[in-house]
Amino acid sequence: MKKFLAASSFAMLTLALGNGACADELLELQKDPTQWVSPTGDYANLRHSALKQITTENVGKLVVDWQFSTGVLRGHEGAPLVIHDVKIPAEQNDGKVVKPAYVTDVMYLHTPFPNVVYALDLKDPDHKVLWKYAPQQDATVIPVMCCDTVNRGLAYGDGKVFLAQADTTLVALDAATGASAGKSKDKPIWSVKFGDPSKGETSTAAPHVFKDKVVVGNAGGEYGVRGQISAYDIKTGALVWRGYSTGPDSDTLIDPEKTTHLGKPVGKDSGINTWQGDQWKFGGGTAWGWYSYDPELNLIYYGTGNPSTWNPVQRPGDNRWSLTLWARDLDTGKARWVYQTTPHDQWDYDAVNELILVDQEIGGKKVKTAVHFDRNGFGYTLDRVDGSLLVAEKFDPAVNWATRIDMDKESKTYGRPVVDEKFSPEKHGEDATTQGACPTTLGSKDEQPASYDPKTGLFLVPTNHVCMDFEPFRVSYSAGQPYVGASVEMFPADRAKGETHTGNFIAWDAKTGKIVWANKEQFSVWSGAVSTDGGVTFYGTLEGYLKAVDTRTGKELFKHKTPSGIIGNVITYVVNGKQYIAVLSGVGGWAGIGLAAGLTKSNDGLGAVGNYRSLSNYTALGGVLTVFSLRD
Repeated sequence: MKKFLAASSFAMLTLALGNGACADELLELQKDPTQWVSPTGDYANLRHSALKQITTENVGKLVVDWQFSTGVLRGHEGAPLVIHDVKIPAEQNDGKVVKPAYVTDVMYLHTPFPNVVYALDLKDPDHKVLWKYAPQQDATVIPVMCCDTVNRGLAYGDGKVFLAQADTTLVALDAATGASAGKSKDKPIWSVKFGDPSKGETSTAAPHVFKDKVVVGNAGGEYGVRGQISAYDIKTGALVWRGYSTGPDSDTLIDPEKTTHLGKPVGKDSGINTWQGDQWKFGGGTAWGWYSYDPELNLIYYGTGNPSTWNPVQRPGDNRWSLTLWARDLDTGKARWVYQTTPHDQWDYDAVNELILVDQEIGGKKVKTAVHFDRNGFGYTLDRVDGSLLVAEKFDPAVNWATRIDMDKESKTYGRPVVDEKFSPEKHGEDATTQGACPTTLGSKDEQPASYDPKTGLFLVPTNHVCMDFEPFRVSYSAGQPYVGASVEMFPADRAKGETHTGNFIAWDAKTGKIVWANKEQFSVWSGAVSTDGGVTFYGTLEGYLKAVDTRTGKELFKHKTPSGIIGNVITYVVNGKQYIAVLSGVGGWAGIGLAAGLTKSNDGLGAVGNYRSLSNYTALGGVLTVFSLRD
């Protein structure tokens, strides 16, 4: 059965990445769907599993199999890893072996700050903790984290588990012991620093392993930091390259003649010349989202965040390359192409959401595409080879800040949004309120990752259905201090119609840019989805429900209330021939920041508190892993 499942997964990966994918350790592990070996399941960010023991016919028989408390409150984003055949060394006492070495399946679990890591023995009936890593971090990093103390997960490769701590320390832990040989369990194999919290830099992203490199980016756009992404040698932790989002070509790793934007060379120092003066030095564009990789092209893909400050009046110009999708060479970091989704952002529409790599037939030919659901409410399908724009349509009907994306290749504004000035904060000016702009600053979708189902060709997307009133005001930059410059009030998108729901879970056709089906949710869907070959897609809700729906139709087939609201990402795996579904619950994140941090004013939490105030009627804080299986 395991060989059959592995073959099925390999077929799925071939569909996504092509037959010429170069072999490496992690790519080989991804061929086995009984494991979950990377933050989003695979290099392509598909978040799909070839497992099909759980089907549309029997998913209603799911029950809680076991649970594990992390011991940490606040928001639990991300997902565990599951690695098979980990060799656990013998334990010794006074030079005598008290427990022999053995091989087992291990789940690696993480928490929000202080970023504890647990290794759980999945073959032990009581799921024994094999080891625990509890980093010592300065708590002064907490108030510098804009949107809760979240961490989006761990990475695995070369027998190591990688954690990006809140204080911008990237550590490599031995997968079997949690420590380097001959060192205490508080000492990683290697650690490096990729930011400075005293200047507002923090880390919330999951690191990603691609071949022989560990990739991670910084956070802190609300503190005016300069965004960057770094690649480290997997064995030594040596910095291989670092690419900034703004600045001269030597910093951005852009070739002015070879790096393209919608098919045209970007020109010299493009990361400077659309900024006023030296604003690029504190211009944001952080890279705290998800990263994907095409081994055949040897390109990594990711997006960058908002420009600093939120007040658009203070930073004239396109503010390149904030809010930009990037394709970089994995070995050198050199940029192949860029595409800016929201030039001169006025609404905090970060472009950090994942790029999902799928080969699709468009216009009668097979195209290597990258699909991206942007915070600005448009779903983009691009050619991932050259960055050309194929589809750009609204994936939430409430989107009104722009009427469309200009798709006329002969137009001077090709690829740019056509902004409705009624919803332009810059047009209204400082200290004036732009009313009813949709979506709100947390976007039609934030970091919560979507899934791609190859059988139906559908993308299963967790979304927000929220609008805002936005008032910009003047603010001065000071390193390490908030640099927001706007006040936001959020509310349900259909408030005028008397509706209160603020979330939808949708199925999307990326070839045509159409919603196939949509399920309303009371609150924003802040959980990552996973689709399966059993025809079932799973996701979580802010009230705490794990839900299962029919991938083709959206029909709800199962739901179960977990101990806290779910902002974690669902995974599936197999141990001893049995399929499991696992998800972290622990309300928080930007949507749940009011509960997580005890905030009460409606415009607190960068505007989120008022819209999600009623969450406290349905759930409370708590970090718990819940694992489901079919009833015997």
